[in-house]
Amino acid sequence: MIINETLCGAIASLCCCAITTALVRQDGETTDTHTDRLLLLLLLLRDDMWLRDEILKSIWHAFTALDVDQRGKVSKSQLKVLSHSLCTVMKIPHDPVALEEHFKDDDKGPLSNQGYMPYLNRFILDKVQEEFDVLEFNKMCWTLCYKKNISTKHLLISDDDAFKVWCIFNFLSEDKYPLVMITEEIECFLRKLMEAMGSGWSEEKFCDYKLQLHSKNNRLSAWELIELLGLGHFTQGMTRQTLSMGIGEVFQELILDVLKQGYMMKKGHKRKNWTERWFVLRPNSLSYYVCEDLVEKKGDIILDPTCCVESLPDKEGKKCMFIIKCTDKSFEISASDKKKKQEWLQAIQTCLQLLRLGLPSPHREARLRRRELRQRQQTEEDDLAERMKHLQAANENKQRQLEGMRKKMEEAAATAAEEEHRRKQTQLDLQDRYRLDLKREKMVRQQMEEQVAQKSSELEQYLLRVRELEDMYRRLEEALEDEKQAKQDEEAMHKLQASLLEEEAAKRAELERFHRQQQRALSQTEAEKQELVAEQRLKERELQAAMLQLEKLERERLGALEQYQEVSMKLERATNKTKTWKDKVAKHEGLVRLIQPGHKGPQRITNWGPASFTDVELELRKKSWQERKNQGAPAQ
Repeated sequence: MIINETLCGAIASLCCCAITTALVRQDGETTDTHTDRLLLLLLLLRDDMWLRDEILKSIWHAFTALDVDQRGKVSKSQLKVLSHSLCTVMKIPHDPVALEEHFKDDDKGPLSNQGYMPYLNRFILDKVQEEFDVLEFNKMCWTLCYKKNISTKHLLISDDDAFKVWCIFNFLSEDKYPLVMITEEIECFLRKLMEAMGSGWSEEKFCDYKLQLHSKNNRLSAWELIELLGLGHFTQGMTRQTLSMGIGEVFQELILDVLKQGYMMKKGHKRKNWTERWFVLRPNSLSYYVCEDLVEKKGDIILDPTCCVESLPDKEGKKCMFIIKCTDKSFEISASDKKKKQEWLQAIQTCLQLLRLGLPSPHREARLRRRELRQRQQTEEDDLAERMKHLQAANENKQRQLEGMRKKMEEAAATAAEEEHRRKQTQLDLQDRYRLDLKREKMVRQQMEEQVAQKSSELEQYLLRVRELEDMYRRLEEALEDEKQAKQDEEAMHKLQASLLEEEAAKRAELERFHRQQQRALSQTEAEKQELVAEQRLKERELQAAMLQLEKLERERLGALEQYQEVSMKLERATNKTKTWKDKVAKHEGLVRLIQPGHKGPQRITNWGPASFTDVELELRKKSWQERKNQGAPAQ
């Protein structure tokens, strides 16, 4: 299981704070000796965690190299060989039965990296008790994997330099599998390499390379990094030896934790003589060798938080001296000049300060800070991405709302268009209805005009009847004139009769008989005269009734004319108000009462005016009058 360096550092810091707090005395003072020892143990624990992470990276390369089919699985026989090699290099007793026992439930075929990891942690890594050569361990894993992934024949670097680049890759790569090295770490490594070779850094060239690296997702594998250096993309004009020295120096700094190295004079503890040694400063030790090939080590100065370094005055013919004071021993050293002395003093003091603060070596601290910075940037980017997602979701929600509003607007527009269509259709229907109403009105008007024409014709007939009545009145007047003439004739006849009586007076004697007869005739005539007078009076009363009827007809004629004018006005108002003709007729039907024409046959006229009886009655009256006359004659 891979443990993140940041988490390890945080755990170690928290543990240091807790232990320091726990060891505070009641009077506020801390137990310095115990605290220093605990800090040292925590540092060793953290170094063990980092060492395990880097070991697992090398094992991953070896496991991947054994995966010939690239399916992520390796056969048990190959894992047995790999486990035996790891145990041999790491000085662990190998138990071949443990592998079979661990995988006894999984006999179906090859094993994956996830399946091999619990066995690796439990039976190998957890059993490491003594120090082993990490460099030899890395070379063993390198030997298993490099031939299957790259060939150095066409490259500018040797196999040993390629191995060093591979180790540097494992140190700078991310703690995620498959292992890759991101752009920032590539830049950091190339800067250190160019500085170690004494060459200037070309930012423009690296920017151009970053554009090419973008196609590879801004990351490189170990073999791509080796190929990049071997093809001389950033080391043009440099010799193989210069490139090899630069890679070696970076390898010593990053992998071997060499903070500074060089020749200095050291004073012996037994014979007190001064001997030149090759010193190598690491975060927790200062080793010294016979020469710079690091073959024969003469000793180590173990650095801990209790150590200190101080400058010494010149003595015994030695200059630029300083002393390193440890718990049980002190070491006097002489540098070649003041500059070297100052550099060594500063480097050793930096190591001691890092040990007191519980911090790793400077390059590990720099790597940790870069990773923390990347994690913060990644967190910020994730937060930004999350906010962008929320904003995008809100935007999509707004878009959906806008789309919903647009759809609603479209639906409203469609509804409005449909309403407009219905309104237009309704308007057309109303226009058609009005057109039909106008046609009906025209028809009604025509019917009314026809009715008016009919009423006019009826009025003309009424007027004709009135004229006929006037003519009848005129004829009645003429009959009255004839009656008057008849009276005058009767008076003339009376005068004639009187003359006849005077003429017959002489003959009275002779005509006495005729005189009595005449008297009877006169008496009868007088009775008839009275009857005729009575009839005349009756006829006069009938004439007065006829006159009254004529006046009444005249008033009705004037009323009919007024009603006609009123009907015309109402017809005009009805036409303007477009009322139906039925209501108008129903309203005005009883206002006009037409007089139907009477019988136009010839009427009988008597001496007293128009006859008030029929021809049959007249004949009967005539017969009765003739009978009475005939009866009166014999009586005379």
